[in-house]
Amino acid sequence: IQTIMVWGRLVDAISGKPTLEGEARLPDYFPVEPSGCERHAKKLFECISKEATDKARDLEKMGYAKSYYPDVEAERVKKLNDIPPSKGEGVDHSKLPKPDDNPLDECRTAIAYYKRCCDRELKKKKNWILTEPYRVQEEYRYKKDG
Repeated sequence: IQTIMVWGRLVDAISGKPTLEGEARLPDYFPVEPSGCERHAKKLFECISKEATDKARDLEKMGYAKSYYPDVEAERVKKLNDIPPSKGEGVDHSKLPKPDDNPLDECRTAIAYYKRCCDRELKKKKNWILTEPYRVQEEYRYKKDG
């Protein structure tokens, strides 16, 4: 077991820094923390709770928060196009959020390391339970009105 762990670390060191292709998204298995990935999971959770949350709040303050509902999203885009950009003096416009910013872009590196580690560690038998679906017993389910 120790040689497998060492082998994984060597492969990581040789392959270099992982890159995240496309849009920054959390993997489907998030927020699992498989044994062997505690360090990467901790860094990702800290990044999400600090940098990404701060950026999401800034986007909300500027009115750029995206919606999952198409009619609300269309209305938001229409409002953004109607408002002329302000020309504030003494403001560094490069630091202001833009309408298409993704808060998870702040954590791209942490997501890439987390994803690479979890993709490797979740295949191991000791972490299989983390990927298994589980059934919620009836007494713990919400009651249906009706």
